Amino acid sequence: MPAASGSGRDAKSMVPPVLADWLSHELDIDASGREAEWSADEVYVSLPRPGGDAWISLALDTGETQYEKTTRGVISYLNDLHKGRNTGHAWSLFLDLFALACLVFSVTGLFLLKLHAAGRVATWPLVGLGLVVPLLLVILFIH
Repeated sequence: MPAASGSGRDAKSMVPPVLADWLSHELDIDASGREAEWSADEVYVSLPRPGGDAWISLALDTGETQYEKTTRGVISYLNDLHKGRNTGHAWSLFLDLFALACLVFSVTGLFLLKLHAAGRVATWPLVGLGLVVPLLLVILFIH
């Protein structure tokens, strides 16, 4: 196992497969592919997740293990999913594809507005209000 350098700073490396397997088998913790911080006397693994956080610390001399898992609730979970925070590559890809689809729908919607605007006088004033009202709300009420 790597040890800390003489500078007093922790060395960082990936969790070894043997340790990841032990954590998975004994504590049902998935630490594979995670970065670990190694010092002279312990290894610390941060386990962030959507809507919460977790960490595990193992003493290298005694094998003592400390594990903490926190949950911040449903709103935090949904907020982290919305932002793609600590969600993995599959969710990030889904968010990117969804954003691209939103752009396509917006552009095609503008083309449909242009196509049908000649018969509806209120089309462009309503589109303008849809842009100006949120902008005014941001300028006036968000500080």
